[in-house]
Amino acid sequence: MQNESAEAPPAGGGTAEPRLSARRRVFTLAWPVIGESFLETLLMVVDTWMVAQLSTAAVAGVGTSVQVMFFVIAALGSLSVGSSVLVAQAFGAGKLADAARLSRQSIVWSLLLAIPLAVLGSVFAAPIMGLFGAEDDVTRIGVEYLQVSMATVVVLIVLLIGGGALRGLGDSQTPMRVTAVANVVNVFLNYGLIFGMAGLPALGAVGSAWGTFYSRLLAAALLLYVMWRGRQGVSIAGRKGWRPDIKVASSVLRVGVPAALEQLLIATGFTLMTIIVASLGTASLAAHRITFNALSLSFLPGFGFGIAATALVGQSFGAQEPEQGAEVADIATRWAILWMAAMAVVSFFLAEPIVRLYSKDPEVVRTGAAAIRVVALAQPFWATLFVQSGALRGLGNTVFPLRSNSASIWSTMAIAWVIVTFFDGGLAHVWGVFLITSPVNAVFLWRRFRRSVREWSQALEKRAVQSAQA
Repeated sequence: MQNESAEAPPAGGGTAEPRLSARRRVFTLAWPVIGESFLETLLMVVDTWMVAQLSTAAVAGVGTSVQVMFFVIAALGSLSVGSSVLVAQAFGAGKLADAARLSRQSIVWSLLLAIPLAVLGSVFAAPIMGLFGAEDDVTRIGVEYLQVSMATVVVLIVLLIGGGALRGLGDSQTPMRVTAVANVVNVFLNYGLIFGMAGLPALGAVGSAWGTFYSRLLAAALLLYVMWRGRQGVSIAGRKGWRPDIKVASSVLRVGVPAALEQLLIATGFTLMTIIVASLGTASLAAHRITFNALSLSFLPGFGFGIAATALVGQSFGAQEPEQGAEVADIATRWAILWMAAMAVVSFFLAEPIVRLYSKDPEVVRTGAAAIRVVALAQPFWATLFVQSGALRGLGNTVFPLRSNSASIWSTMAIAWVIVTFFDGGLAHVWGVFLITSPVNAVFLWRRFRRSVREWSQALEKRAVQSAQA
């Protein structure tokens, strides 16, 4: 039963101050996402620092394993894009019952896909880690870490799907609060399990994986509790709607599969990047992991405003308000560029102190600082492509970001391989290729979204004319 209650979203362009309203909506949704992502990244930073106290091999092994997990999370987590987009569109149209059914089905189908993947990943952890060609001690640590981490996939997918559905409803504060609680627990668990404190066993690097598992389990339980109670008139409570429904799954997968494939290809590209860097030695591999941490921090505004663009453009699409969709995308893009550029300036000039937070090894510091400075220069272009990709997904178009972003990362890796193999390039040269490919990709995405909004407006005008004539 549909509910056209006052809890329906404020989509529509009839406000007295539309620009102020749109800006407020963007920031209300984006800042909790940025805060949540910051907490997750901070946790990764703290975990990396703890592991780095063990040895350079430990941080390299865990970093390589995390790269594999990034690949797996990308495959499953992007299915949450389908859920988030369709929930946002249903919510924008006032179809709350549809939004609730989509939320339930997204959770069911994600679990059906996650369980076999988790089993396979644990069984084949050793062959997977062997693909990187790292040194024996690095590989051994990575295998142990990956075997435990793969077991967390089932729990993690609930977090990703649940958080995506809530953001589709315009609620990004709940996922942030849940993440905050889980991260505090994670820090204490990881410290205790890595070093053997507070009566916990000293498990070394793999202790970080176990701490993360237990903290994510807590977070998933909290998030499901919130979704069961309901938000914005949408709840997953009740017995109905849990049996796997092929029709609902096909709708979610139609949007989610291209997004998942996109992230798979991007994750594969970054995995290949790690393999390329591994050929440069353990110091470069450790510096590469540290650079990834710095990159994760600088990406936070882009991710936050990109997710806000997906949800708000999706709501505008459901409410049939193309002008508002274009406006929120523009606002999100401008602020993402501003904040990522500001963070780029900080990371550029503080590159060496940032690396020294993780390692005192002179070679790691030198190599990592050079890579971070290169990464800083690409920030404005990444900000644009993050938000424009998110805006296109909000329209239900996940195919173009798939093509554009995948082509960009793979062309980057191809050029990087040539530079390392034939021209003795280092880590900074590998990251520097993004300065060529990212601006081109950003322009492609920006132009495609503008074209999509025009086509959307023209379709609505044509429909209005036909309705008037009828």
